[in-house]
Amino acid sequence: MHSSAEPLDQDPEVAQLYADFGAEHLAPLWTQLGDLMPMTPTSRAVPFVWEWSTLYPLARRAGDLVPVGRGGERRAIALANPGLGGVPYVTPTLWAAIQYLGPKEVAPEHRHAQNAFRFVVEGEGVWTVVNGDPVAMRRGDFLLTPGWNFHGHHNETDQPMAWIDGLDIPFVHYTDTGFFEFGSDSVTDDSTPDISRSERLWAHPGLRPLVGLDAKTSSPIAAYRWEHTDAALTAQLELEDEGHAATTEPGHAAVRYTNPTTGGDVMPTIRAEFHRLRAGAHTRPRRDVGSTVFQVFEGTGTVRLADDARTLNKGDLFVVPSWVEWSLEATSQFDLFAFSDAPIVERLHFDRTHISEGA
Repeated sequence: MHSSAEPLDQDPEVAQLYADFGAEHLAPLWTQLGDLMPMTPTSRAVPFVWEWSTLYPLARRAGDLVPVGRGGERRAIALANPGLGGVPYVTPTLWAAIQYLGPKEVAPEHRHAQNAFRFVVEGEGVWTVVNGDPVAMRRGDFLLTPGWNFHGHHNETDQPMAWIDGLDIPFVHYTDTGFFEFGSDSVTDDSTPDISRSERLWAHPGLRPLVGLDAKTSSPIAAYRWEHTDAALTAQLELEDEGHAATTEPGHAAVRYTNPTTGGDVMPTIRAEFHRLRAGAHTRPRRDVGSTVFQVFEGTGTVRLADDARTLNKGDLFVVPSWVEWSLEATSQFDLFAFSDAPIVERLHFDRTHISEGA
């Protein structure tokens, strides 16, 4: 029996016990409790800002030097969180990248178990073809590629185009649930309709077709168009001006993209929202279990991440790891797209939020 007067780590019998544990691939909880069960979430991911003014020129250089084709598949440059040891993940559950497609280029079709979306901060002229349905990509559009849907992209213009991709790659990798399959070397439909077939069937406000009345795992809407997002945010702020309760906080309009067959999130592992702050408006500091990535769509403002404040401009991206305090303040009208792993956290009943009372 170890004497309480002698430090545990100096007891030769204890040292031998630990060595024997190691030889048998065992690990005692009492030496790791602080790491395995911290008092609050302590993500290895750190808050970080990527500036669009740096990202886009790097993507353009990649466009000049690196071809798109079978093998590499996509000219996508992942945001690698500095706290995660060099892996190409923006958080432990989420992957984010800037994807760049040059003039007249085609990204070949493939499919994978991972759920994906695209958000367009500027440009047009690219179609993403999802299970044979050509979907136009334009500024402000939020576009879905749920898991195991074949998809490729084609640029019909003489100008390059860039957008952000978001996927649940880290979560799928960690759970060993990923599959991948090559598709057509081109795209299965190179037409360029203004509106996709999925939108023609499903994207009518408050209405759903009487075909496919079952609840679908992911939203059947391939594209959530900017004109609808913008109109909804504008209406919230107008209603606030008229004295009605329509905003989440004073001067802060927000919408969530939803699956019309369930009313829930667009995909089982990813939540997507859009936020608009009036000039001068600010959000209350908050902490959330789970991680979120934001991209500035338009305007300027400041984000406070823990104790660090950063000025943000159009296209800039930032990440809020789990339980890191954050808040926003708008210099001009401030529009931001956001995506998170909230569906995973909530389905497991690990969700928790703390919102400070003060500004």
